[in-house]
Amino acid sequence: MTEVVKEEIATAVGPVEKWTLRSGSVCVEIISLGCVIKSITTEDRRGQSADLVLGYDDLEGYLSNPRYFGAVVGRVANRIAKGRFVIDEKEYKLAINNGPNALHGGLKGFDKAVWTTEAVDNGVKLRHSSPGGDEGYPGNLNACVTYTLEKNTLSVLYHAQTDHTTPINLTNHSYFNLAGQGTPDIYEHEVTISAESYLPVDDTMIPTGEVKSVEKTLFDLRKPVLLGSRLKELPGPGFDHNFCLCSPGEPPLERKCARVVHPGTGRVLEVSTTQLGVQFYTSNFLDGTLKGKGGAAYSKHSAFCLETQNWPDAVNQPHFPDALLRPGETYTHTTRFTFSVV
Repeated sequence: MTEVVKEEIATAVGPVEKWTLRSGSVCVEIISLGCVIKSITTEDRRGQSADLVLGYDDLEGYLSNPRYFGAVVGRVANRIAKGRFVIDEKEYKLAINNGPNALHGGLKGFDKAVWTTEAVDNGVKLRHSSPGGDEGYPGNLNACVTYTLEKNTLSVLYHAQTDHTTPINLTNHSYFNLAGQGTPDIYEHEVTISAESYLPVDDTMIPTGEVKSVEKTLFDLRKPVLLGSRLKELPGPGFDHNFCLCSPGEPPLERKCARVVHPGTGRVLEVSTTQLGVQFYTSNFLDGTLKGKGGAAYSKHSAFCLETQNWPDAVNQPHFPDALLRPGETYTHTTRFTFSVV
């Protein structure tokens, strides 16, 4: 049985709740500000515990949280080209906050909200209501995220409903380092992503529209790849690409999508999801200026993200999976993170 403990902490935006989930040697902290995973502590093969996710010691750090450490991002995660989309012949315009594009829900997305909480078996359920017009998106949207910890698996369940057709794409933006947060890089991690294709991007990181086979490319991660050597080969700053887990129109069945191993500690992270894609990001835009837990300076390639989600800019690319939620429908997805040692 998982131990679930709630604590209330005063902040500049009012009280924020911290929920601690503990099962065996795995401990997860969730805060209501941004629906953030604040920490994930696990043991290595020698029984030494470490926190595996980047973030801040003080909750005040999450008030700005410019790199979205641990947060649920929405209403639409990832990028929307030129901050524009059309629904039923009406154009909607969003804030431009990433080059010429809209990113992660806007200037004040779901990561900035204080969510309401309630206890559930083995975890916590968080809710957020986004009114029509919020950050330019149509319709009143009610979102719900449930975190549960059972044995060594953290499950994240997403649900949402709307009263007007709207794009939606929710994900969690945790940054992992299996050697422990604050470790300078992820070069000794071995990564496997079970994807036959990926989405090439333009120079503003918007998918070109091509769905490209990973065969005979540097994006072929179907067998374990040492990240350090692959990042040296890869043009550009690193991975920030969607890997396609199935084709548009396929049913959203839960499938294993990624496995990461850190041989030095023996820690393993396995990810499964019902989502159609996973954005693999190697913290290319961290530059050492953000000071995190224990005063650590988070630098480029000091962590990786596996953001399970729909394909980026799907609302503007008709041959991508449908990104719209309509009245009467329920948006529902599940992602699981399983921790072990070898």
